[in-house]
Amino acid sequence: MGFLQTKGEIYKAVEDVDVGPNSNQFYLTANVKAPRMAGFLVKVFAWLLETPIFGSIMLYFLKRNNLIHKLVTFAELQDSPLYVPLHYYEGGKEEENQSGASPREQVRQALGCIVAPKPLYSFSRWTILDYSTAYKSKLITPTKVMERFLSAVEHSSTPSMQMSFFINFDAHDILRQAAQSTHRYQQGEALSVLDGVPIGIKDEIDCMPYPTTGGTKWMHKVRQCKDDAECVKCLRSCGAILVGKTNMHELGAGTSGINPHHGTTRNPYNIGRIAGGSSSGSAAIVAAGLCPAALGVDGGGSVRMPAALCGVVGFKPSFGRVSHSGVLPLNWTVGMVGILAGTVEDALLVYAAISGPNSSHHSQTALQPKLCFPLLKSPKPIPNIRLAKYGEWFNDCNEEIRVCCSQALEKLQDNYGWETIEVTIPEIEVMRLAHYVTIGSECSTSIGRELEKLNKDEVGWDARVALSVYGSFSSQEYLNAQRIRNRQLQFHKRIFSIADVIVTPTTGVTAYTIGNDTRHTGELDYINGAALVRYQIAGNFLGLPAITIPVGYDNSHLPIGLQFIGKPWDESLLIHIAFSMQALCISQYKTPEVYWDLLGN
Repeated sequence: MGFLQTKGEIYKAVEDVDVGPNSNQFYLTANVKAPRMAGFLVKVFAWLLETPIFGSIMLYFLKRNNLIHKLVTFAELQDSPLYVPLHYYEGGKEEENQSGASPREQVRQALGCIVAPKPLYSFSRWTILDYSTAYKSKLITPTKVMERFLSAVEHSSTPSMQMSFFINFDAHDILRQAAQSTHRYQQGEALSVLDGVPIGIKDEIDCMPYPTTGGTKWMHKVRQCKDDAECVKCLRSCGAILVGKTNMHELGAGTSGINPHHGTTRNPYNIGRIAGGSSSGSAAIVAAGLCPAALGVDGGGSVRMPAALCGVVGFKPSFGRVSHSGVLPLNWTVGMVGILAGTVEDALLVYAAISGPNSSHHSQTALQPKLCFPLLKSPKPIPNIRLAKYGEWFNDCNEEIRVCCSQALEKLQDNYGWETIEVTIPEIEVMRLAHYVTIGSECSTSIGRELEKLNKDEVGWDARVALSVYGSFSSQEYLNAQRIRNRQLQFHKRIFSIADVIVTPTTGVTAYTIGNDTRHTGELDYINGAALVRYQIAGNFLGLPAITIPVGYDNSHLPIGLQFIGKPWDESLLIHIAFSMQALCISQYKTPEVYWDLLGN
């Protein structure tokens, strides 16, 4: 179709692009041209895309109309490609505890960095430390807690709720783990503060005795789960009770968490709304009180997005900090294991358990610095923190989110004296499209051989559409996307030379309504999808650490999150900033519509 070839964007040299507040860079909003589809329309669309000739024509115009051709495919760039976002360590700015020890020892060190007493608020979730304290005080046993947990999961599956938290869980295995933990506490031999604490695992991560489905009907048939993922081994070695495989968007190929095979995970704050994806089940079980923490995988905001929509903390470390061993290889250079937790302190404890200086899934482990833990003894902040804010991007969300997140920033300034610095982050929409090309190409290549052997009926309709688009990306598009990755990394380095973190809303919209037409086919809603991922991409595409904190609610009582994006390997400072933000908001947190109190009387 050369006669239809779109003229590509001609990009300036990186050094000629101004990232200051008065830059003449134009902020391009997401130019999504695709109507929402569900039910029969999704089937028709999938069928058409899969036809040899008409499908190719449709894909060509889809990419052209959504500016992929102009901004990525035929773009003229001077930059060389960057394929893997690993970073040389450049040092931190605060005093921290450093570690390179076993998971148990790292958890012990992290525990020493947080304070035990917890103020009483109108609502607060039970923390990891609450579980450990209750067990040591013999107020309750892990076995009793897990019996309550199983009762709650059964209740959540009733026709009136249909929360669809889990793809797979084994009551016998859960009670076996609980009995072992109960015995250790009786003997005074708890392995760590995580001993007996329930933690959910996204069904993209290997965890025995369960198959790993990736949200599909077929993945476990072509890829056997023979051992725990490395991050799961770390949690198990600390005594955590692994309570099953949480639900997710099929293949991680969507933002809603609507899964036609395993049910739609519902938002505990309003069961008629989405939980977000793709780590939907992990976010929802933490929000609903079933676990103080859970693991997810974040390839395009898939931890932070559902965390924000469900009103919990979502933390994605730097690329390479947590091992990818035992995780479905759906996206090699953008996907990272992340943590969903009720509090920043709980995120820190799980981070301590699963992270380590030798856990990179690429060979350059020497690039990784030692693990550092921030002191969270009190919300007394580090002085002189500089927060970079790109105003046009920050405000590209609905009005309730904009106001709420702006007020949260004002709290930081009023209470801690932190400075907000106005900057320009060039080519934000270009980065989103380049990331989409990258994650789509990697997913398609990863499972391409299996897809050729599959009966298409085993794949959900919305996933079939996504895979058709993914498989259409060319080597030229992939290479240009990696050149754009290099450009963006240079822009971000310049911003981080004058600021400590970048601050944004976490999502552009709050949790939207689950349509009645989505149950069997899923849905295609690229407009809402683009709004949900609007602030997520740099963390994945550039391998940067990022964390979201609940900071308020909209008029429908749906949670709103604020995100901080940090420098490579600067997790300690990022966690400290998030903890300081949490201290200003936690007293206003609200009880979800669906919530279980597993430690209460």
